[in-house]
Amino acid sequence: MAKNVLGDDLVPCGLDPLTGFYRDGCCSTGPDDPGVHVVCAVMSAEFLAFSAGRGNDLSTPNPAHGFAGLRPGDRWCLCADRWKEAYDADAAPTVVLASTHMRALEWATLGELRAHAVDA
Repeated sequence: MAKNVLGDDLVPCGLDPLTGFYRDGCCSTGPDDPGVHVVCAVMSAEFLAFSAGRGNDLSTPNPAHGFAGLRPGDRWCLCADRWKEAYDADAAPTVVLASTHMRALEWATLGELRAHAVDA
């Protein structure tokens, strides 16, 4: 079982919309996940605009890939480096620590994640 940043078993991040690199609701990762989608984030309008400005529009639906687009309040497994980039720009969304994979600690400190946690 994968572990979260608190050292406990990883719990699901979101089922509606269904998130995770493997679309299993969890922020699991593996060798076939080059983006390391391990931070369970609660989307905010500010972060969605930030991400779109960086070339990754998460709000616009993409029906060809079964993607309905994200809205503020949705939970989504973000790439660890994008979350850290947003954190450094004061645009980071809140995170769910229990659902954030321990690999996130390769990019952000537990203190940084805790400062933005909804479940701290």
